[in-house]
Amino acid sequence: MAGWTADRIPDQHGRTAVVTGANSGLGLVTADELARHGARVVLAVRDTAAGEEAARRIGGDVEVRELDLASLDSVRSFAAKLAADHPAIDLLVNNAGLVLLGPRRTSADGFELHIGTNMLGHFALTGLLLDRLAAAREPRVVSLSSITHKNAHLDFDDLMSERDYRAASAYGRSKLATTVFGIELERRLRAAGSPVVSVLAHPGLTRTNLTPRAWEHRGRIGRLIARGGLLVTQPVERGALPQLRAATDPGVRGGQFFGPSGFFETRGRVAEARLSREASDPAVGERLWTAAEELTGVSYL
Repeated sequence: MAGWTADRIPDQHGRTAVVTGANSGLGLVTADELARHGARVVLAVRDTAAGEEAARRIGGDVEVRELDLASLDSVRSFAAKLAADHPAIDLLVNNAGLVLLGPRRTSADGFELHIGTNMLGHFALTGLLLDRLAAAREPRVVSLSSITHKNAHLDFDDLMSERDYRAASAYGRSKLATTVFGIELERRLRAAGSPVVSVLAHPGLTRTNLTPRAWEHRGRIGRLIARGGLLVTQPVERGALPQLRAATDPGVRGGQFFGPSGFFETRGRVAEARLSREASDPAVGERLWTAAEELTGVSYL
C-alpha cells in the first residue's frame, strides 16, 4: 500500500500510551504497533480476560486495566488508579466504541448506550487524565470518528434519542458527538495554552468484530448480513493506519483529521479527511461541551 504505513512510526521508547478497547479490532492493532515500536501500552478494556489474551499476543511492555466506558464509576476508578501509577501519560487513544442495531439500550448512568459509551465515557476519561497528559512531553489525545458522522445531526432537545429511536442514527450521532468533542477539545487546549494536542481519525469501512456484533440481534439473518458487509470492508491493519498516524506522526498538528483517501473515504491510503459542517461548528462544540460537563460531572478547561 502506498503512502503512510506503520513502518513510519518513530521510536516510542519512553512513552506511555493508553488505548481504550485494545483487546480486539482497531484497538488491538493500534496497541500492538505502539508496543512494537517501544511504547509502554495500557490496554484499557471492559473484558480483562480478553485483555490478558491480547497482551500475550502483543508481547512487549503492556499492562491490562479494566475500563467500562458505559459506567462513569468505572471511568473514575480507572482514571484514579492509572494516575496514581503513571505521573505522565504521553498518548490517549480514545478508540473503544460500539454499534448495536437492536432496541434502544442505556448505560449504567442512564445514557443512550451509543453516545454514553462512544462519546461521554471518553469525554470523562480525557478530562480526568488531562493533568497526567499535560505532564508529558508532546502529549496527544486521539479520538476515533466515523464517516457516519457526516450524515448525522445532534438534536440537543433529544440527545439521548428517547423519541423515535433508530439504532443506526443513534450510532451516527454518537460519532458526530465524538468528532465535535475532538475538535472542541483542541480549541480549548489552545485557548488554555496546554501542551496537549487533540487529533482525530476514522477507519473508513474496516473489517472488525463490530460488524457481526451489530447484527447479532437478528439471529441467522443478521449473521448473513454481517458476512455480506465484510466483503466491502478493508483489513483492520489498514483501517488502523489513520489513528496510528494521528497518534505518532511527528508532523501532525492539533485539530487534524485523518482517514482513508479512496472511494468516499471508505478505504485507501491515509490522508486528511473532511469534517462535516456541523462537526466543525464552534457553536455546536460549545453547546455539546456544556451538555457533556453537566451529564458526566467532569469539568475541565
